[in-house]
Amino acid sequence: MANVKELKARIEGVQETRKITNAMYLVASTKLRHAREALDRTRPYFDAMRQEVERVFRTGQSARSRYFYSPEGGIPKKGVCGILVITADKGLAGAYNLNALRKAEEILKEKPDSRLFVVGEYGRRHFRMRHRAFETDFRFTAQDPTFNRARQICTQLLDLYDKKELNEIVVVYTEMKSSLSTETMLQHLLPMKREPFASEEADENDGQFEFLPSFDAVLAAVMRSYISGFIYSALVDSFCSEQNSRVTAMDAAGRNAEELLSDLSLQLNRERQSAITQEITEISAGAMAQRRNNNGKEASS
Repeated sequence: MANVKELKARIEGVQETRKITNAMYLVASTKLRHAREALDRTRPYFDAMRQEVERVFRTGQSARSRYFYSPEGGIPKKGVCGILVITADKGLAGAYNLNALRKAEEILKEKPDSRLFVVGEYGRRHFRMRHRAFETDFRFTAQDPTFNRARQICTQLLDLYDKKELNEIVVVYTEMKSSLSTETMLQHLLPMKREPFASEEADENDGQFEFLPSFDAVLAAVMRSYISGFIYSALVDSFCSEQNSRVTAMDAAGRNAEELLSDLSLQLNRERQSAITQEITEISAGAMAQRRNNNGKEASS
């Protein structure tokens, strides 16, 4: 059993750890609040862009586009799949990173020739340690996502898609369902299915659309904005999920530290009591020995 000195050292270490976890809890809580506000601002824009795509499709449902499956519903030919994986820059966020990376590994098993585009240093370190090839010039951080960063990611991916270096693009990210739950999502980004956009609801202005310079050019411009918005939404959603997971993890760590401190304090008190009892016993034994010695001297005299 540990002695008093060792127990005091352990208690001091746990107290220092608790200070760190409390600080990380407060930081993550603040970041989560700001991220939620950004997410609430993002969704109206994303919904508006989706409505515009629907309006375009209602007037040209039979048109062909490289961003969508063919009207006959054909699937893309075999080719290279681009996987955009959104992780955190660091750990200490529960199973947040692990779930996203596990989902990406599942896709890689099905499509081993895929090209990895990883957001977040944690994900890049994971694939580097497992000797998985990923795009080394694709070095975006997960902290404080901005629409400009989402636009840059969109441009890089779409350029490869337009050059036919990528046949399809999927996104692995984490969606925050509520303050208590998150879910790892796999979104097939390109090519898209037509059905979700081909709304049957008519609009009185649909018949007045005139596409200049062409339907393809207009759809390409709208889709680029739509995809940028989706990627930004995925970045913000993942950032919210990361902070929410970190808040949960640090809260659990704080509670565990409190329980450990309680157990260590109890052990320390027992060790102190045992030490005090031992000292009293030694003093009593010494006093008794001294009295016996004194009585023996008096008897002999």
